[in-house]
Amino acid sequence: MYSHQKRTIYLLFVVGLMAFTSCEGLFREKTEKEPIARVGEAFLYKEDLVPFLPDDMSAQDSILFVTNYINNWASKQLLLSKSKINLPEEKLAEFDRLVSDYRADLYTRAYVEALVFKGQDTAISNFQLREFYEQEKENFRLSEKLVQLRFIGLPLQFLDKDNVVDKMKNWSEDDRIYLDSVAIQFKKIHFNDSIWVNTSRVMEEIPPLTPLNEEDYLKKSQFFEIQDSLEVYLGQVTDVLEINDIAPFDYVAPDIRQLILNRRRMDYIRNLETDIIDEAIKKNEFEVYGKDN
Repeated sequence: MYSHQKRTIYLLFVVGLMAFTSCEGLFREKTEKEPIARVGEAFLYKEDLVPFLPDDMSAQDSILFVTNYINNWASKQLLLSKSKINLPEEKLAEFDRLVSDYRADLYTRAYVEALVFKGQDTAISNFQLREFYEQEKENFRLSEKLVQLRFIGLPLQFLDKDNVVDKMKNWSEDDRIYLDSVAIQFKKIHFNDSIWVNTSRVMEEIPPLTPLNEEDYLKKSQFFEIQDSLEVYLGQVTDVLEINDIAPFDYVAPDIRQLILNRRRMDYIRNLETDIIDEAIKKNEFEVYGKDN
């Protein structure tokens, strides 16, 4: 809802552009629209503008907004009018056809998406994901190197680095519990070495690693220590998959899920289109003339 002040200023601004509703008009069943601007036979109504006027706008900004809106509207209407006079008829016909097609696409797309959202089965079991993966495994070749690793970022002046290095290498349950207990002293930490991460992501987290040196550090069973001007990074690589290796299931499972959903969606839409045509034919709402002639 607009504030009383904003509404008052707004009405004062447009008072010269529209007529106030008469006393007699207050008792009409249907209130006439209130025009605030006209270009030829086209009218801009108060109801057209109000939804675009932000509620939190100051009174002065509201006046400026209304002025700019009306001027922009008038400019478009005038250009549209001149274009209809000066453009060739075939070009106008082409544009009208494009506008009609675009309008139809908007309506049908929104309707189909609503039906898909309501009717499509989105439940996918792990068995279905696995089955798809096994059938399409050759299509899941890696385009980027993947690694499994754990790493820590330490302040440059960290005093107990050697102890942390030992525990990162040994990685017993006690070692992990200890490192978790002092993790507040670390700048970065990643202990989940069972997940696959692409090398570009690792380089984002460990800036001293670059495409020029990553082959030296990101090797299977490799422990590395590397630093920049801010931190010392300690890392233990547990496994590596190279470019063109088959991607692990866990890494591509989200993509597989989306692929299955997309296929279901396309199947649903194809069946929907077929059903709509069949129903229209049965109801004699759709007919192709001259088909059997």
